[in-house]
Amino acid sequence: KREYHNVLENTGMTKGFDFKILDELVRVLKKINIYIWCSKRQIGQYLNYFKDYNLEILTWHKPNPLPACNNTYLSDTEYILFFREKGVPIYGNYETKRKFYISPINKEDKKLYSHPTIKPLNIIENLIINSSLQGGVVLDCFMGSGTTGVACKKLGRSFIGCEINEEYFKIAERR
Repeated sequence: KREYHNVLENTGMTKGFDFKILDELVRVLKKINIYIWCSKRQIGQYLNYFKDYNLEILTWHKPNPLPACNNTYLSDTEYILFFREKGVPIYGNYETKRKFYISPINKEDKKLYSHPTIKPLNIIENLIINSSLQGGVVLDCFMGSGTTGVACKKLGRSFIGCEINEEYFKIAERR
């Protein structure tokens, strides 16, 4: 796991990532329809990059955050920025279109799949329902332990996932 954290630190992933990745995504996407999980420090960078697109800010609030707060507020909120091009529809319904999620960190999944930032399946499912149709393709460039792939299979979407860490990739394959 330390090796994975070294990769993150050496590539700047702990502070964000090289925006050339976004340049490539924008280049290949038919229409901008993208969710980005980020920290509050990164929000400004993404807002600047996607300034010409529609924005929704979604949040996941965790009633059981890590207790370390070191002269700051708890890390009990994760931000999900949703950028979409004009004309890109939002599907789903009243139940799936929420912007505010409250759910605890799933310690069982975290332990089972050995990933430090595993996301709740129900949130991922809602994002997929709202942004794609059955039979559509969903891309997750940072798939971790494969939660998005699990949601896609359940919801009848095709899935393409990329993961730099071989251990997490193998976990995602097994899932």
